[in-house]
Amino acid sequence: MLVIKQGDITKEEVDVIVNAANTGLRGGGGVDGAIHRAAGPSVMQECRKIGGCPTGQAVITNAGNLKAKKIIHTAGPVWVGGRKNEPALLRSAYENCFRLAKENGLRSIAFPAISTGVYGYPIIEATQIALQVGKQYEKDFNEIRFICFSERDLKVYRKEFETV
Repeated sequence: MLVIKQGDITKEEVDVIVNAANTGLRGGGGVDGAIHRAAGPSVMQECRKIGGCPTGQAVITNAGNLKAKKIIHTAGPVWVGGRKNEPALLRSAYENCFRLAKENGLRSIAFPAISTGVYGYPIIEATQIALQVGKQYEKDFNEIRFICFSERDLKVYRKEFETV
């Protein structure tokens, strides 16, 4: 089942939440910073041991103080006008999150809008990719949640859900 809602991803009660991380797994602003603050220092310690995550890939850690069991960290692409393979890299980021969750027996997953904040990916195009990949994996999960930070993003997700 696909669920679209507005909220704080750090409060989601699912098996795994997805972190829109940077390639160095160093924490940062936006959803990445919020997840690290809520999860506590043990997650950053795990990220330092892992060392990094190439764009479009994903890695998994424990969830620290969060209600989720695990965090999957993925580095989405920075938008540079679509000239640097951004759509394929964003699709890969979502697909690798689903693959990693399946491999670890995690049946419910919550996603933020990957790459749409400071990375500048246009929200409509990013949402279409997220929902397309989500629908491909829907049969493998009990629940797939797309957690929108803003009312604007929520409206885009709901509108695009009807057409994807």
